[in-house]
Amino acid sequence: MSAPHRIRPWPYPEYLAHRGGGTLAPENTLAAFREGTRYGYRAAECDVKLSADGVSFLLHDDTVDRTSNGTGEAKALTMAQIARLDAGRWRGAAFAGEPMPTLASVAAHCLAQGMALNIEIKPCPGRETETGAAVAREAAALWQHAAMAPLLSSFSVEALRAARDEAPGLPRAMLFERVPDDWRAVLEELGAVAVHCDHRELDEARVREIKSAGYAVMCYTVNRREDAERLLAWGVDAICTDRIDQLGP
Repeated sequence: MSAPHRIRPWPYPEYLAHRGGGTLAPENTLAAFREGTRYGYRAAECDVKLSADGVSFLLHDDTVDRTSNGTGEAKALTMAQIARLDAGRWRGAAFAGEPMPTLASVAAHCLAQGMALNIEIKPCPGRETETGAAVAREAAALWQHAAMAPLLSSFSVEALRAARDEAPGLPRAMLFERVPDDWRAVLEELGAVAVHCDHRELDEARVREIKSAGYAVMCYTVNRREDAERLLAWGVDAICTDRIDQLGP
């Protein structure tokens, strides 16, 4: 059996606002981050990918169709084209005109508000290595003087491997739906500090296994208080939630 991995004490708050502001604002926008801040959240999660011209910006899907008035694959659009899209009206007239922000603009908000950030690297298909390297490089530059570095996570091993190689000083976490039996080998290869997983696919024994090996555990997307309390009692370090109005701060 391998010796326990040792990480520094988990520095991030117990609760993170999913995609900036949960379901209370258009996801992955500055309006969402403002909502998270308004509810007292000191940490948030967001999805970051690359535009056609290599700019890191916030978007979950591979296309812009669901969360904007545009259509098409994100990787085919330049940042100038993306910036012209309305990414807020779908969530309500009050958010009309809200753009898809760049990672740089989100960093400015988080640094000004003292908010920690989990950046999920969300590459479009075929751009895993390119996206992992670019996002890590930019994050390292944007947060170079910050007291708390952003946490990089991804479902893509290729993206996290590239992030590790580009910015080895930034902490990394591997995202799973269900934690596989070989989870430790994956984290060791990537130099990761944490496991992120679907809370519905987790049990207390697995949490104990991960924690006893010296890694942190974060769960998504936890929206019921009873679930959050059970997970925290198991030793889970952080909860990502859409219900920022009901859980956390």
